[in-house]
Amino acid sequence: MMKRMISAALAVLVLFSTAVSTRAQDATLKLPPSKKVTLKNGMTVLLLEQHEVPIISFNFIVRSGSVADPSGKEGLASLTAEMLRKGTKTRTADQVSNELDFIGGTLDADAGLDFTRGTAEFIKKDTGKGLDLLADVLLNPTFPQDEVSKLLQQRIDGIKAAKDQAQGVINNYYYSYLYGKHPYGRPTEGDEKTLAAISRDDVQRFYQAYYAPSNMILAVAGDFNTAEMERMLTDKFSAWAGKSAAVPVVTEVAPVSGKRLLLVNKPDATQTFFQIGNLGIARTNTDRAQIGVINTLFGGRFTSMLNTELRINSGLSYGARSAFEQRKVRGPFLIASYTQNDTTERAIDLALDVLKRLHEKGVTEEELKSAKTYVKGQYPPRIETTDQLAALISELEYYGLDASEVNDYYAKVDAMTLADARRIIKEYFPTDNLVFVLIGKSDAIQTAAKKYAPKFDTKSISDTGF
Repeated sequence: MMKRMISAALAVLVLFSTAVSTRAQDATLKLPPSKKVTLKNGMTVLLLEQHEVPIISFNFIVRSGSVADPSGKEGLASLTAEMLRKGTKTRTADQVSNELDFIGGTLDADAGLDFTRGTAEFIKKDTGKGLDLLADVLLNPTFPQDEVSKLLQQRIDGIKAAKDQAQGVINNYYYSYLYGKHPYGRPTEGDEKTLAAISRDDVQRFYQAYYAPSNMILAVAGDFNTAEMERMLTDKFSAWAGKSAAVPVVTEVAPVSGKRLLLVNKPDATQTFFQIGNLGIARTNTDRAQIGVINTLFGGRFTSMLNTELRINSGLSYGARSAFEQRKVRGPFLIASYTQNDTTERAIDLALDVLKRLHEKGVTEEELKSAKTYVKGQYPPRIETTDQLAALISELEYYGLDASEVNDYYAKVDAMTLADARRIIKEYFPTDNLVFVLIGKSDAIQTAAKKYAPKFDTKSISDTGF
């Protein structure tokens, strides 16, 4: 326990190699250099050497996430990832956990939509032992039947419990309604029906199909010698069979035209949770930095337009926000908030009015300057620790991006003009074509729902799935 506490304390120390001034927003921001190595079996290795604190962080990406789930077995990629540390050819699940605890290390994995991500972190002196554990769970998982059955039941129970709280599941309903049958509309962790259809054989087949060195990116950041770490990783992973893996192709999807609304009935609800939006942007969209500046003003910080109107000025909600979720192809844009049943219409009207005012009035030079300062101040703490850096360079590699993502960020933000702001608002913040998802007591809010889409769709939160 003491080692884990020491590891956690060290991890919060700043590891960013180039000083970023907290007093001046014109400071230079540079991503520390890293070395890219491709092993003979096709595995991509990224090495970022840092020596500020004695920690080494590993971050791996399997280029296949829940979009690779077979239809009707959604949740398989996520289940497979979590099962990695539930037993290997030489270690039981308890032994993996006990060995991690003994050295104060961490090791976890889960699947997102585009890819599966795993993380591990160890104190420098325990690198050898930690790397043994990481290699073992990646190369030799056995997926014991009892562990598969236990985890499946836990997940099914968890989904049922989550539906008791609308805020825990509204994203799933929104994604499903926005994307329809597109893979981005499917729940990454599955639902009550799809999880029940998954077997141990499915987990084994998914692992065999997608966990291959050619489909793997392994990033390492921290206190090591690059040449020595390269030798260690080559020793641990070069014998992994160089089989090929079919990377799922994610097709583009068209945005929704007109207005569509889904009302999810939760009969005991005293509040309405709602999300409004349409398709947003891909991770590689060239306007992403400028979109972030405008979204900060609109709904990305506590003093945003949305939160100011819905929480501070009107008291209709305890919070309102907006977000662009960036993915391999266009992710969702959403406005999210919640309010009492009897103020549902007022709150939605106010959110739409703020959006309308954004288009009609735009932003001022002072507001733009404030947002620039804010986003530049918020950026460095996101890429300070070794685990953050390892995650960043692995993600950049996956999306085909490079160090300019960091190195040019300040310049892109600083160069933004009011004309740019007007273009961004017009192009990326929809007003006429909108998708609405409401979770609440249908009897109390269906009249309000008709105002936004006279013919709307309905579901019950007790229905299976999303």
